[in-house]
Amino acid sequence: MYLSAPLNSINKISLLQFRNYSSATFEFAAPVTCIAGPNGSGKTNLLDAVYYLCYTKSYFTAYQQNNVQTGMDGFRVAGIFQKMEKEETISCKWKGGKKEIARNNVEYEKITDHIGQYSAVMIAPDDTELINGGSELRRKWIDSILGQVDRQYLEMLIRYQRVLLQRNAWLKLHGQNPAPKYAELDFYNAELAGCGTYLHEQRKLFLAAFLPDLNSFYRSLTDGKEEVAVTYISDIMQQPLLLWLQQHIQHDMRYQRTLKGIHKDDWNFNLNGLQLRQFGSQGQKKSFLFALKLAQYSYISKTLKQLPILLLDDIFEKLDQKRMEALLQIIKGDGFGQVILTDTHPERIKQAFGVHAEVGFIHL
Repeated sequence: MYLSAPLNSINKISLLQFRNYSSATFEFAAPVTCIAGPNGSGKTNLLDAVYYLCYTKSYFTAYQQNNVQTGMDGFRVAGIFQKMEKEETISCKWKGGKKEIARNNVEYEKITDHIGQYSAVMIAPDDTELINGGSELRRKWIDSILGQVDRQYLEMLIRYQRVLLQRNAWLKLHGQNPAPKYAELDFYNAELAGCGTYLHEQRKLFLAAFLPDLNSFYRSLTDGKEEVAVTYISDIMQQPLLLWLQQHIQHDMRYQRTLKGIHKDDWNFNLNGLQLRQFGSQGQKKSFLFALKLAQYSYISKTLKQLPILLLDDIFEKLDQKRMEALLQIIKGDGFGQVILTDTHPERIKQAFGVHAEVGFIHL
């Protein structure tokens, strides 16, 4: 069941020295807003600014400096959000390597305290790397979902990653010069095992809850002619993580890094019993990707009890008519809240949503 009304939307955004914007303000007055303009005009940058306010990071780059306008030393993004009948102002500032996040002009003590307050789901042209790329992309994607709906998951993940770095540093230090005592290593092993077991269990529970929606959306996008499945691959499926860490210590010391653990987890995407990455067509991969993102939207909606903002970046340029119509049929339904999208052809959006639809336009 979806929620019947959007609880999570953005009304206004202001950008200062963000990407190609020196200073600009935009309003989102309609349920659907199309950011229209030629390539290179800043459509994707504006969409990413909305995402940044939700998650305090860019969807497209891991380096904060890449968000700064050329020649400047920092940026600021601020937005007015609507939650039920209440308006809140969220601002994100980055300068000189320091990031500050504030809610109603009160700075968060920890940036992670903002995660889960506002949510968004982005669908962008390069997202097919989620299918074609390496396991790290899929882990980050699933961690980003679970980290915003489960505070303990986020804290455990941060702790696991910190201890993993410490254990790897220990392995590099003692890889050539064996340590006289292993008490420090035993501590790292116990920490990784405790955090890793929790993260593993939550990933299993997530997949069980996620799969029905994934199948449902894929059938809606493809007329139900194919069966999709996701297989979770993890070392902990075979034996407890603590045993792996203890049994493989010589192997780890030789390679000077931790070779077993939930930081190696992966998920196989399958179509009709075959691996999608290897055997799927481009059209099948696109349909699967959209189903993944729509199922992500559904999972967040039901878990956080709020409808995320749906962000669509130039996807209609890459879709055939049939898939576009199927996708539109889904996102125009009652289960979706605010939609912000980019397109080079505003007339295409007017036609796609219908002349009577409440669609606003930002022309760049």
